[in-house]
Amino acid sequence: MSEEARAITTAEFQHEEERVEERSKALKKELGLGSLVLTQILFIVGLAWVGVAGKLGPSHIIFWLLAIAFFYIPSAIVVIHLNRLMPLEGGLYQWAKLGFSELVGFMVAWNLWLFVMLNTSELGLQTTNYISYALGPNSAWLTGNKLFVTAASCTAIGLLALISTLGLSVGKWVHNVGGVIMLLIFVTLIALPLLNLARGTITEYHPLTPAAPKISLNSLNILGKMGFGALGGFEYVAILAGECRSPARTIGRSVMFAAPIIALMFILGTSSVLAFVRPDDIDLIGPIPQVLSLGFRSFGFVAYIVSLVIMMMLLLRFAQASVTFTAITRLPMVAGWDRLMPQWFTRLHAKYRTPINSIIIAGLITLSLGLVSLIGVGQQEAFQLLFNAGGIFYALTYLVMFAIPLFGLKSLKERPHMWLRLVALSGFLMTLLYVTLSIFPIIQVTSNAAFTAKITAIIVVANIIGAAIFIFAERKRKADAEAASVAAD
Repeated sequence: MSEEARAITTAEFQHEEERVEERSKALKKELGLGSLVLTQILFIVGLAWVGVAGKLGPSHIIFWLLAIAFFYIPSAIVVIHLNRLMPLEGGLYQWAKLGFSELVGFMVAWNLWLFVMLNTSELGLQTTNYISYALGPNSAWLTGNKLFVTAASCTAIGLLALISTLGLSVGKWVHNVGGVIMLLIFVTLIALPLLNLARGTITEYHPLTPAAPKISLNSLNILGKMGFGALGGFEYVAILAGECRSPARTIGRSVMFAAPIIALMFILGTSSVLAFVRPDDIDLIGPIPQVLSLGFRSFGFVAYIVSLVIMMMLLLRFAQASVTFTAITRLPMVAGWDRLMPQWFTRLHAKYRTPINSIIIAGLITLSLGLVSLIGVGQQEAFQLLFNAGGIFYALTYLVMFAIPLFGLKSLKERPHMWLRLVALSGFLMTLLYVTLSIFPIIQVTSNAAFTAKITAIIVVANIIGAAIFIFAERKRKADAEAASVAAD
């Protein structure tokens, strides 16, 4: 193993922390506790998960509690522990680098980058779909108009780049508004059964009455998605630790404040879905618009409510994309600090102190992926492969995060307590369940073996490319160091 890929010593650990903290002084400290709590809610809560959980019927409560016990709480505990130990700009990249090696840290950043690029590249198409639904059936042609979708992609991703350039002094308000919209949508969703019960349009509602779960491959698949898929994300804001006020304290507190709120949103939101829709009839693509349509039907103004909510959901989706895009533009910057990416990526905007070159490159690549995807509009299998691959890229970073208390940080004299390691093991196994069931499909496909081979190839080839980039950068860094040493002599 190369010198740069080995685990670091205690002295190197302390030196690296000090070096990153010194570089972070140039960044503006914009994020406080309130913004972090709203960002956690915005990033973690997905509108579709109440529909996925609703497929389990009344037993969803037991499965939510299992997901919370075996993944959600462990992830919160591990994130709080690692952030207190290493409250550094770059978040999980720094944790993996200091916990294992530079190679592992770089591969974590690479997989996070791939996840966000794939996730954000569809923003233009999603924007078009939301606008089409909001304007009504006569506007359905918009989703098939490539010129309109291209214009939507350029506008949406251009706005993401602009907000990221202006910095978190602007971005935090976009994220805060998104978090407030998320809360308003769920408050409305949770209140609907109570309003309909009072009006007599439904005769009974028992939101917290559990039913015995049926254990099957399908229910385990949903459990894995309810764990990592629905409840993952606490670590993400730690990427922006260098732009937080008192990050060691505020990021951990934001997790503790947001965790119970998010848990209640998911449990009560799923119960609201089941108050109006039978499990077999749930629309997995848009469960919340479906429920709002049914819940407000007796009020006589359903069309206006649904259109308004769809536009709010568009703003919400944009705010979520802004969180992921802004954070991901920081990873080439911190990798540049380690000379694993060109120093060009570390250049900060003179006024806004944001990594302008990293933002430009991320924006161009995201836009390019979005425009290329238009060639295959309607290719559902390809989209599903990329969607699953994006989830696996993100899940691989979680496997590393949970592995740090289990196997990493060997340079530190004080090892993690046994209870912390058991908690990390629980999160690791739940994430592994998600990865396994994403690679091996349990739904009907043309060929299970072909699906597995394709998605495995995507993951393996992408990571080989990332490892090759690291090896090239490491060799160049070593050659530069040797040339500098010779010149000094």
